[in-house]
Amino acid sequence: MSARFSRPTGRSSFPMSNPKVAAGASPVVLPAHRRRQRSRDTLPAAATESLSLQRSRANQLRLVTSAHASAGACRRLELFSRVCRRRPRLTGVRTRTMSSNCLANVGRLAPGENAILQNMEWKARIRKQLLQPELLPSSYDTAWVAMVPLPGSPQVPCFPQCVEWILQNQQGNGSWGLGQIDSSVNKDVLSSTLACVLALKRWNVGPEHIIRGLRFIGRNFSLAMDEQTPAPVGFNTTFAGMLSLAIEMDLEFPVRQTDVDGILHLRDMELERLYEDKSYGREAYMAYVAEGLGNLLNWNEVMKFQRKNGSFFNSPSSTAAALIHNYDDKALQYLKFTVNKFGSSVPTVYPTNIYCQLSMVDSLEKIGISHHFSCEIKSILDVTYSFWLQRDEQIVLDVATCAMTFRLLRMNGYDLSSDELSHVAEESTFHNSLQGYLNDTKSILELYKASHVSLLENEIILAKIGSWSGSLLTQKLFSDGGQRISIHGEIEYALKFPFYTTLERLDHKRNIEHFDAPGSHMLKTEYLPCRVNQELLSLATEDFTFSQSIYQDELLALDRWHDHHKDDFCSEQVKILFWALYTTLNELGSMASTLQNRCVRNHLIEIWLQMVRCMMTEAEWQRSKCMPTMEEYMKSGYVSIGLGPTVLPTLYFLGEKLLGHVVKDEEYDELFRLASICGRLLNDRQGLKRESTDGKLNSISLLVHHSGGSMSIEAAKEAVYKIIVTSRRDLLRLFLKEDTAVPKPFKELFWKVCKILHFFYLQTDGFSSPNEKVSAVNAVIHEPLKPNVLIQL
Repeated sequence: MSARFSRPTGRSSFPMSNPKVAAGASPVVLPAHRRRQRSRDTLPAAATESLSLQRSRANQLRLVTSAHASAGACRRLELFSRVCRRRPRLTGVRTRTMSSNCLANVGRLAPGENAILQNMEWKARIRKQLLQPELLPSSYDTAWVAMVPLPGSPQVPCFPQCVEWILQNQQGNGSWGLGQIDSSVNKDVLSSTLACVLALKRWNVGPEHIIRGLRFIGRNFSLAMDEQTPAPVGFNTTFAGMLSLAIEMDLEFPVRQTDVDGILHLRDMELERLYEDKSYGREAYMAYVAEGLGNLLNWNEVMKFQRKNGSFFNSPSSTAAALIHNYDDKALQYLKFTVNKFGSSVPTVYPTNIYCQLSMVDSLEKIGISHHFSCEIKSILDVTYSFWLQRDEQIVLDVATCAMTFRLLRMNGYDLSSDELSHVAEESTFHNSLQGYLNDTKSILELYKASHVSLLENEIILAKIGSWSGSLLTQKLFSDGGQRISIHGEIEYALKFPFYTTLERLDHKRNIEHFDAPGSHMLKTEYLPCRVNQELLSLATEDFTFSQSIYQDELLALDRWHDHHKDDFCSEQVKILFWALYTTLNELGSMASTLQNRCVRNHLIEIWLQMVRCMMTEAEWQRSKCMPTMEEYMKSGYVSIGLGPTVLPTLYFLGEKLLGHVVKDEEYDELFRLASICGRLLNDRQGLKRESTDGKLNSISLLVHHSGGSMSIEAAKEAVYKIIVTSRRDLLRLFLKEDTAVPKPFKELFWKVCKILHFFYLQTDGFSSPNEKVSAVNAVIHEPLKPNVLIQL
């Protein structure tokens, strides 16, 4: 049985116009003193990862071997070629083809050279997409733009090139959509196909295309009624609205009338719910899905959502619908500018350069390959910062973009005030935005991540955002059964592991194995801003595999352990400890002095002596059962935690000169003190039970003791936690501060050590519960990548 629809009686005419070309706003070029001067030098492998779980000689030995690895350029090249040759073949994502000439040339190259050329080609493609984002066309939005009549000539399309694009881009099964990327049928494809059919029927062209499109819709119409299938934003409204247009156009396709009535009923129910809601968020939502509401809207009210560039929400489909029902010259100029830019089609969102570029920068950092594009990233962040200062609409009117911009700029050292997020400080104000009304998961997650980048003591806005966004995300884990599993995994990970508790290389591995296209999400149609997903994953896989080879080779050096001196000692253990320390200090001192072009051996010795003296003081307290004050305990404790011998020698092996006056600068001491305080107090909170059993002093027990019984253990733990938070925040602020005495790479090491300490003591005491930490080490050093999304290299 077929449902038959009647032809519309006509359409309103539009006045003729003499449009001017819309001019895009140029970014403000920052003066030199305002720009973020950023060093993106990557740390040697051992200098970043080997500190993770050890304070023993093994840690020192990795530094020694790392220095050899850094100096041995030929050895690294050989390793790289070896890794390239054994690179796993993965399948699953459409592979780009190379030109025949390029293939012919590659075929004559040796395997190692071939792999290096492939690596360079990946980087070139990524770099191009990073600097000039290439957006996929949206069949849905192009169809709505194609339906706009020429002003003054309602029977002539204003954008005939869009009509031609529709005729040229129908899929073999009769559909329109992202078929070239994903052949599956979903509500997105169903909606796009109906929109394209309406556009062709509007101008009475492509009858065969219309028939094939209607048959496709008829075969898959049941999807529209399936509430378990993920849907584009506003699907029940827009799809039903297009069905109403089909009724006016007298279209016919094999669908039961009861099914059509069911879709229209869903829209009626949604409209009842919408009219009961009087919020600003509801008004924004109705304007966003305007094409599905037609004459049900007050179009004069809709105009208040028009942006400076003439668009509505930077959405071509929403803007086209507004132009069809209510002529506006600014809206027409926006569509003309967009169509001219993309040729004969339009994307689902434009402009969106800031979001696209920042999403890609974020992904590059998350999968560990941002160091390959440091110059490009700095340029992008400089321009983004200028737009932030201008309060550009691309940033301030989109919650996810605003939160991501704040996080990335602040974490890269730009001066931003958290006051700029005041419009989403409360959950109620967030729900007054379009993303809030939609309860958009990505926007909430971005806000939650941004809330953790606190640098000052009283950033109340960030604290409020973190509180309500964290609660909403927790609720979503248990309520949104229809959401994609990948976003649920990202939510769970973000809630469990704040950014200051994550180890970079472990994080990189997880993100590679759970790779998701940068910035991709479902709007009114699927939005895929990045077109180099294969290249991103390929480069990240190769980069991580290469790093693993370096780590594995460094571990071989740990066999120098068995060289012992034959002098007399009171025990075998003392002999091992003494000669291990003596030999290591001499080796490190010699190597560091060579790298620094000055003698640093005495400094390394003094570092160890300071720690030993503090350990002796604490041993004396324990022997005499003395209870020092909290101030006395911390003065010794932040040194005895052992970061001095573990971290400070590493600074000499980072590839830059560590000058004597820097080592003596108070900023250097403060960086060390703050990181060490975090380590000492984290250890005390998680190791209280173990250390109390061993009779050792602990800040928790000292606070309880000196309170005279007025403070409970839990209250003491909370007081210590506040000190940890303050110290961590102060350390992050010092790390991000520009133009200070201590160069950036050295400050970065202190911050990474702080993150390692938080990871080590995240849920338990890493010393007494080593299995979890050993598995993390194995994941970085030994276990190969196991991507969920596979590619062909």
